[in-house]
Amino acid sequence: MISLRGKVVLVSGGSRGIGAAVAKMMAKAGATIALMYGTHKQDAVRTAHEIANCGSECLIVGANIARSEDVQRTVRTVLDHFGRIDVLVNNAGVWKRGVMGKMTEKQWDETLDVNLKGTFLLCNAVVPVMKKQKGGKIINIASTAGQRGEPFYSHYAASKGGMIAFTKAIAAELAPSGIIVNCVSPGWVDTDMTSHILADRRSLSEINKLIPRGRVASPDEIAGPVVFLASDLANHMVGSVVSVNGGSVLFG
Repeated sequence: MISLRGKVVLVSGGSRGIGAAVAKMMAKAGATIALMYGTHKQDAVRTAHEIANCGSECLIVGANIARSEDVQRTVRTVLDHFGRIDVLVNNAGVWKRGVMGKMTEKQWDETLDVNLKGTFLLCNAVVPVMKKQKGGKIINIASTAGQRGEPFYSHYAASKGGMIAFTKAIAAELAPSGIIVNCVSPGWVDTDMTSHILADRRSLSEINKLIPRGRVASPDEIAGPVVFLASDLANHMVGSVVSVNGGSVLFG
């Protein structure tokens, strides 16, 4: 029922984890994919090969998402190659422990630069393209940390809380131009970013106890709602924050 045939989708942080799952699921729905990656080139190449096996074309672009010049170059590269950008998924992010009172300014800046500034830079670069096309979809990947806070990850929570507020603000601003903006807010997800925590059996058991479904999500379980928001089925959803956490944190 969901078809993204003819759509060009740009995914940041698309080399692995949630980003790779989103890219592959979008491709299975018929979309053409552009993957933006930071340092994991081999993972991006492997994901591109998997997308090609789905019968879709995939372009990979290496860039520092926190640098305006890199973001502008990425958007130009995608436009030169595909001629349009119909869907933007802001997924690139970092999640590193930081103890208040000991956190360095460098730690704070890195998290805010990648998670929040990077989202702004990509939106700022892609929105003029979508306005010219008279439409598009933007889906930002936030976190439950941005909804309730997260001890020892205050910089991460601040970046994701900012992303949620940013989503709501630009959603209202851009909807009259035919650009639909929404947000997906995952809880725990089994990815490389969380592997150092989830690899510990005791930690995993404690985390699972806090999730009514009894387990951590897979990347595909986050990708599904993202693909839905990219489709025509979600055209009247504007500025929504879709919580995907197995019931561990209930908002609504």
